[in-house]
Parts: sequence; structure tokens; C-alpha cells
Amino acid sequence: MIAYHQLDFPASGESRTIRVYLPDQYEHQTTAYPVMYFFDGHNLFSDQEATYGESWKLKDFLDQWTKDMIVVGLEPGHQGNQRLEEYSPYDIGNTFFAGPIQGQGRETLDWLLQQVKPFIDQTYRTYPDRLNTGIAGSSMGGLMTLYALSHYNTVFSKGAALSSALFGPIQQEVAQVPIDSNTRLYMGWGTREMGQNSEADVDPWSTSFAQSHLNLEASFQRSGAQTYLYPQIHGRHTESDWAQQVPLLMDFLWMR
Repeated sequence: MIAYHQLDFPASGESRTIRVYLPDQYEHQTTAYPVMYFFDGHNLFSDQEATYGESWKLKDFLDQWTKDMIVVGLEPGHQGNQRLEEYSPYDIGNTFFAGPIQGQGRETLDWLLQQVKPFIDQTYRTYPDRLNTGIAGSSMGGLMTLYALSHYNTVFSKGAALSSALFGPIQQEVAQVPIDSNTRLYMGWGTREMGQNSEADVDPWSTSFAQSHLNLEASFQRSGAQTYLYPQIHGRHTESDWAQQVPLLMDFLWMR
């Protein structure tokens, strides 16, 4: 079951859609559930709602997975550069995008922590504690996941960052913030993204993109966190390829 809610988003003065996946037996049980928050919620569950016609097929996976949990999909704004602004903790110049981006990522995380999470915990039967709260995203959502897991580590104990847009000082900041040893981080990327050629398929650890992930992993590991790096051979920057990683990342974060 997928429930839809509209919540005010103060950073833009508009509302944002959140999608809530509930286990099939939710209405017939009294138990509480862990919760995982995903960025780009419109791309998670349904091909019909996904921006490019392909989703993570997360509902199909969760329906047959052995662990019951609640998944909350956060949808950004879609006008102009709204998604890029809402999913960047930093201001970004003209080097990659058509124009400069004024990052609202910290406001987005404030909204998640001060409005969305309290709403979910009050509306649904959840375990609200840190060990039962995770976060995930891809591309700019991967950057947001890394920022949230490191800077808000007292809230999130688990994170999955796929094909992360590693802009700004995220690597330097992760090396400096305190991270609880009871933290799990999954990072995946494709060997056919970021302009990489077929050589990356043969040696996926040789690229600068891989090195950036290794550096981030080292920072988390210094705090005792458990990490999992997955270079997806032939992987592209697409929802269909990220969907292939779902069983791997979910089992690592929640089942081991």
C-alpha cells in the first residue's frame, strides 16, 4: 500500500508530496516498524510516476522482502532548478549546471527532521529511534544522503548513496564530523557514468570517481562504521540500474 500526503515546504512556500509505503499486513497488526527515507520519492515505486518512465521498483521488492518496514519517499519541486537547489547542501557555480545553484539542502533536511519525520512518527506506528531510521538517495539525493548521515548522525544510523553527485566540501566535512561506530553506509556507482569509458568496466577502482568513494569510505571507517562499496559494472546513471542494487543495499543496511 502506498499512501500520499501533502506537507508544507517552508523553503519555497509551497507543498511537497510524500509517499509512504506500508507493509501489506500493516492494517491487521499492532506492531511498530523501522523507517527509511528516500529522496526522489516519485521515482521509487511506480514506472508510471517516474520522471523517465522507469522506477526503482521498490514496492515490488518490499512486497516480497522478508523484513517489514515503512519507506517514505520525498518528492522535490520540479520547476526550473528546484530539485537541484533542494538537494544541494552547498551553493554550486556554473562548472556543471547551466547556471549557479543556490543550495537549499540544509533547509530540506530541517524540513525532514522538523516536519516530515514527526508527522510520520505521529501518523504511523514506527520505531522513531536512530537505529531504526535510515536514509537513501541517488545522484543529488546521494549527496544529500551522505550529508545527512554524517551531519545528522544522531538521527540516522543507516544510509545508501547511489551515483552520488560529490559536489562541494562533502569529503572534507565527512572527515571532520563525529560519526557513531554503529553506522552503516552503502555506496554504489556505475562504471558507465560520469563520462567513463569501457576501461572502467575492467578496473572499476582505477577512476577518480572510485577514489572519491574510497576516501569517503575511509572517513566513515575511521569512526568504526561498517561500509559497503559497489561499483556496478556497465552501470549507468539511471533508475533502472539503481533498481538492480536495491536487494544488495537493503540487505546490507538492515539484515546483516
